[in-house]
Amino acid sequence: MSSENAELRKVGLKVTLPRVKIFNILENSEEHHLSAEDVYKKLLDAGDDVGLATVYRVLTQFEAAGLVLRHNFEGGHAVFEMAREDHHDHMVCTESGEVVEFYDQVIEEQQRKVAREHGYEIVDHSLILYVKPIKKS
Repeated sequence: MSSENAELRKVGLKVTLPRVKIFNILENSEEHHLSAEDVYKKLLDAGDDVGLATVYRVLTQFEAAGLVLRHNFEGGHAVFEMAREDHHDHMVCTESGEVVEFYDQVIEEQQRKVAREHGYEIVDHSLILYVKPIKKS
């Protein structure tokens, strides 16, 4: 049994050809953050006959099952990435829309410290930095 079939079954989803194809695109793409339209274009490029509505439906099912995370960055559309165990934050370029993942231990500790100072502990968080390229003079 292939790994994507096992992953789909593990989260209670029936193994269908569209689900397997979309899972493979998300798992194997060099880009980690794909919109539904990006996934749809990759399916078309591969000659697969899967409709855009199906792509949206499958991504929503994957999100509900915990296979993918949906990010709604400023600027409009949602992007999806495979859910992983390792935590990371994001930078979004306001000019190109590029999404960059990063992890910084100092930032993580500072967030925990601020929460503690206010009598809380962090149970989850999302940090998004909106950036633009530094113009060289």
